[in-house]
Amino acid sequence: MNTLKFSRQTVLKQSLPEAAAFSLVEVTLALGIAAFCLITSFALIPVALKTQPASIQQTTANTVASQIVADLSAALRLPPGQQSKQFNLHGHWAELLTPDLLYFAKDGTFVPGSTNQRPPPSSAVFLAAVTYLQPPTETTSLADVTVGWPAAGIPVNGNGQPDFSKGAGKVETFAAINR
Repeated sequence: MNTLKFSRQTVLKQSLPEAAAFSLVEVTLALGIAAFCLITSFALIPVALKTQPASIQQTTANTVASQIVADLSAALRLPPGQQSKQFNLHGHWAELLTPDLLYFAKDGTFVPGSTNQRPPPSSAVFLAAVTYLQPPTETTSLADVTVGWPAAGIPVNGNGQPDFSKGAGKVETFAAINR
């Protein structure tokens, strides 16, 4: 009977896998590395929260600039003396000493009746300045379109020139429009 018992123990010992486990040092090291990675990830959250509104404003400002360039392209084909339908911009690059100032709401929609208005309307978040570059040639007209935000924080001097350096941000584009 003893022999039988011995053989059972031998069978049991052979069927059990070798003890495989992590040591306390390995577990502590793994937890430390995981904690470091989590802390680093959580540290990036405030940066992302700060960057997201700025990128939204910049994207909206780019959209506004694109709308203005499209309106300038359409206004170029108007008879002399008429203004564009969308933003009331001067057709044919009138000889102006001051840029056209346009105001836009937070979502990038034009604030009706706000062309060249001072002070800015209360609903305005973006200020766009359209500066016509002289002289236009027979084939091409040039304009500089600058969109800045917040509109209330951008002062406009007596000559109608806005100081975009006082705003939180700006986007500038150059438009060369063929006739």
